[in-house]
Amino acid sequence: MHLIPTLSPGIWNAWIFMSVFILQMLVIMFAGERVRKRSHIPSEAKPNKNEKYTAVIANFVWLTALVYSIFLPLKPGTVLFYTGLIVFIIGLIILTIATYHFIGIPSDQLITKGVYRFSRHPMYLATFFICAGSGFSSGSWIFLILCMVMVFCFHKEALAEERFCLVKYGDAYQEYMNCVPRWIAIPTCTS
Repeated sequence: MHLIPTLSPGIWNAWIFMSVFILQMLVIMFAGERVRKRSHIPSEAKPNKNEKYTAVIANFVWLTALVYSIFLPLKPGTVLFYTGLIVFIIGLIILTIATYHFIGIPSDQLITKGVYRFSRHPMYLATFFICAGSGFSSGSWIFLILCMVMVFCFHKEALAEERFCLVKYGDAYQEYMNCVPRWIAIPTCTS
């Protein structure tokens, strides 16, 4: 990793990895109104001022990383590239499965299938893996710093989402929280 990364727009840049988020957004957008509504924390969640600022920062950092990825060449043939590729693929698998269940389960039901059995926030987790994979594959410490800022913001957003889900789903969500870790681990309860 270089202190100042080489920036050059090109075909073989980190945007290839980051483009999965655009694809996911398009899938959610075309999946219908029910899915689009579910994809945002509703106003009934009543995020506090700190949570609102955190959401703005998270979106800004994510957008910065997306734009930065256009100018960030991948480093094929290096250990960092292959490490990043593996991390990216893990994130892509998690994102694909999470999105599939997110779209398929009605919004009045708690999602507990697929990767939601191992993580209460698999889309945030997948975003971390995809962004970290992009950072490693391009050898960019700046990208990895952006990724760590996103992790902090995701944690704050996850807390707000959990508070909302406790209100919306009640005891079922509390039981889910007791069994499934926030980020990732083996669930502690059996179905």
